[in-house]
Amino acid sequence: MVCSNSFKSDDPNSATGILKAEMRRMDSLILRCAEATRVPAGNSLAVDRDAFSEAVTSALKGHPRIRWETARIEAPEPGTPTILATGPLTAEPLADWLAKITGSDQLHFYDAIAPIVERDSVDMDIAWMAARYDKGGADFINCPLDKPQYERFLDALIAAELVPLHEVDTPYFEACLPIEVMADRGRETLRHGPMKPVGLDDPRTGRWPHAVVQLRQDTLAGDLFNLVGFQTRLKWGAQQEVFRLIPGLEKAEFARLGSIHRNTYIQAPKVLDATLAVKSVQGLWIAGQLSGVEGYLESAAGGLAAAFAVDRTVRNLEPLPFPPDTMLGSLLRYLAHASTSDFGPTNAMLGLMPPLPEDLLDLRGLKRAGGTRAVKAAKGQAHRERALQSLEQYLRLTGGMP
Repeated sequence: MVCSNSFKSDDPNSATGILKAEMRRMDSLILRCAEATRVPAGNSLAVDRDAFSEAVTSALKGHPRIRWETARIEAPEPGTPTILATGPLTAEPLADWLAKITGSDQLHFYDAIAPIVERDSVDMDIAWMAARYDKGGADFINCPLDKPQYERFLDALIAAELVPLHEVDTPYFEACLPIEVMADRGRETLRHGPMKPVGLDDPRTGRWPHAVVQLRQDTLAGDLFNLVGFQTRLKWGAQQEVFRLIPGLEKAEFARLGSIHRNTYIQAPKVLDATLAVKSVQGLWIAGQLSGVEGYLESAAGGLAAAFAVDRTVRNLEPLPFPPDTMLGSLLRYLAHASTSDFGPTNAMLGLMPPLPEDLLDLRGLKRAGGTRAVKAAKGQAHRERALQSLEQYLRLTGGMP
């Protein structure tokens, strides 16, 4: 797990909550290992990244029908059904082979990593433990900033020295921007993003601070915490100077400093169908982040979908796309049919799913009774129920689990 240690929200009616429910129905190895190695993270599924990786590796190496080989692959073996799931950055010459057979240049975006600090180095006389709006347990360390402290931190962040980028035409991924890029977009941007104080009452004042930095547990032992949303390309010396301006982190010891790296993805609408099969090469599927999804959860879900397609292919059956009203099906349908002019990696989103029938919900009544939040929850629940029903029909149609 290169970036964060989170598989995102566990809210059952969110896009990621629906996707997780679908994956659990299909007995996802990744989610089983994540649940077994989860750490406190409020209303999200986060894991001890080392224990999680060891659990996945152990399951694969110990499986009686898997042969594990370690080698550098230059191209898939012709005639052998293959799922290609390299990443985050696919090395040459495989990347060159992929670009050639797909008829397009390899594409990249920059992704950044947040720092990790030692728990014992956080000043808990200043920070406190809580989750936003008390959802879940008191799982996050919260470092409060008043307005002068926030302004001082912001000035230092904007002025800090950055690591130069090697490819100036490579874009950032908008859903995971470096914190200094967000700061450049306006002085209030961070207060409405990773440093938003809403739902976090400082026990010393009983009020929301001007801004808050949250730290999420990174290990089962609880000895390491990562700075949530603080992915960065600041130089390492600058990171220590700037982040120690945060109240509670004045003497922080960093177990890992932030960094930036390039990720590879393909032009999915030109290359893939909705089963993740490469249209120009028989017997080849592309899954994971390479396929044009972004996020651990979405990458793992794509791997499941590709496995279903390969299973049917080797049994001489036609692969069938997942229904578009499932979260997984809508995500893969987007990859196959998105606009090629502005395609970029995407997360699971409810907006990718087909609209609900207009007469399904009394939206006006819901809004009068509970406001916008009630409408959002009801829509999410309706999407979830429809998605799981559709998935059951799909599994019956295709003969169940492979």
